Amino acid sequence: MQILLIYDIPDTKIRTKVADACLDYGLERIQLSAFTGDLRRVHQEELLAKLRKRLGKRPGKILLLPCCEKDWKARLEIVQEAPAPAPAAAEKGAGSSSPAS
Repeated sequence: MQILLIYDIPDTKIRTKVADACLDYGLERIQLSAFTGDLRRVHQEELLAKLRKRLGKRPGKILLLPCCEKDWKARLEIVQEAPAPAPAAAEKGAGSSSPAS
């Protein structure tokens, strides 16, 4: 089942651990604090238990939203990739030599 996992955690160290756990479960990061992926219910519960333990008593909110196949396929999204960076100036001058005097 497709899921959307989002979180709001003030502590940077805990946020990083939560993100790492999501990646360990094969989820794809779609924004800084949002992941999607396909997880069976048992793995959803397992992941949430691990995240609850990592959060401990610190402030934060983690939300895991399961989404049925029909609704997942009906999602709307806009994705614009950043343009590739231009070659560095050093690369442009590579191979040129100064005239001999």
